[in-house]
Amino acid sequence: MDETTDGDPGPVGQDVSGTDPSGTDVPDSGAGADPRGASTLPERASDTTPENPWPLHVLSRKLKEHIERSPQVWIEGQVIEMNRRGQTAYLTLRDVDAEISLPASAWGTVMARLREPIQRGSRVVALVKPEMWLKTGRLSMAVRDMRPVGLGDLLARIENLRQALGAEGLFADERKKALPLLPHRIGLITGRDSDAEKDVLRNAALRWPAVAFEVREVAVQGSSAVSEVLAALRELDAHPEVDVIVIARGGGSMEDLLPFSNEALIRAVSEASTPVVSAIGHEADRPILDDVADLRASTPTDAAKRIVPDVAEELLRVRQCRDRIDRQVRLFVERESERLASIRTRPVLASPQTFVEVRHEELERLRVRSHAAVSGAVVRAADAVAHLRAQIRALSPQQTLDRGYSVVQLLDGPGAAVIRSPQDAPSGTALRVRLARGTIAARSEGQLPDITHRDDTTTLSHEGSAHA
Repeated sequence: MDETTDGDPGPVGQDVSGTDPSGTDVPDSGAGADPRGASTLPERASDTTPENPWPLHVLSRKLKEHIERSPQVWIEGQVIEMNRRGQTAYLTLRDVDAEISLPASAWGTVMARLREPIQRGSRVVALVKPEMWLKTGRLSMAVRDMRPVGLGDLLARIENLRQALGAEGLFADERKKALPLLPHRIGLITGRDSDAEKDVLRNAALRWPAVAFEVREVAVQGSSAVSEVLAALRELDAHPEVDVIVIARGGGSMEDLLPFSNEALIRAVSEASTPVVSAIGHEADRPILDDVADLRASTPTDAAKRIVPDVAEELLRVRQCRDRIDRQVRLFVERESERLASIRTRPVLASPQTFVEVRHEELERLRVRSHAAVSGAVVRAADAVAHLRAQIRALSPQQTLDRGYSVVQLLDGPGAAVIRSPQDAPSGTALRVRLARGTIAARSEGQLPDITHRDDTTTLSHEGSAHA
């Protein structure tokens, strides 16, 4: 801005409250004196009232005193306007990442110390001290020292930032998010009506005609680039249908690519929940965005090829898969058919009744064997029973009686005692004689002499006599 257009020479002009070329403050020469008397004015702004206000010059003076108590500070900005008037240069410095600017003025001695002349568009760092001119209430920066920022300085800053962010782990592979195989909708952040936008849209549509885009056209260089790209990134990251975001620019000088190495933008990309593709298209000097992005594409065209599949290739792959499946199914059917035919030729399936007949014959043999075994066991058991019966009969007292013997018992004796000697049955003893068939009563006649009767087969001894 030309300071001569409004009659304001600036703080380093003829204003007595400014500074001289040596940078020494000049007294205000009574500019803050109150015609009504300082004693009647409030000391603090909070004590003012509609009935007792501050004169404007008091507020201006207090603001000036407060501002000029601020220390010197080094700032960085871009020179967007510069006018020389005598030994003084009037500058307008703008922030490199935002639309914020401040006027500044530098004495000729400061400009003479520059290693190389500056011009509009130059990026500089300057040591400034805030100053205020009482007449118009204008704030300006008095430049005490200034240095141009060269390309080497910018590259060094970028590399330092790259190393610092890398040490934090922002570039680690485990933080990289995988891109979807077929994005439902693609977010595209690029310049307004740029070739990069056309390349991405055209190549993506050629590869996959049904692809859909959410395009956000922003400034991709200049002071507003970072803020606009950040806003677009946050908007697309919050979009529920956007599956991947592409930040594209068709190359440019190192200075033009500085917004894509901005720390705020890099951290925003790192924190995004949606995969981000960097397609800046500058191979010589990679911006930091390439390191933090989930995928780096060398050009916008390369980004289009890598975010969507080629429909022709996919159709070919589908046909190949179908052919492979058909071939495998045919081979499987043929193999199983042969196996089934082999099974059907086996005797058990060729003549199923044969299997039944064989089993029937085997069962019949087992039945005959079982019957014979059971019959033999029954016969042997019957013989054993008959033999035991004969043994029992041979040992039975009835068998002895059947051979002609008898059992003589007392007729009235206790327990029908058996007579074993003549003394057991004296003469006149009533007796009971048990025969093979029946029982008779008898009476003892006493003991008889021994009578032995012999024949060819039997010897009997009678030791007593009885009369029936």
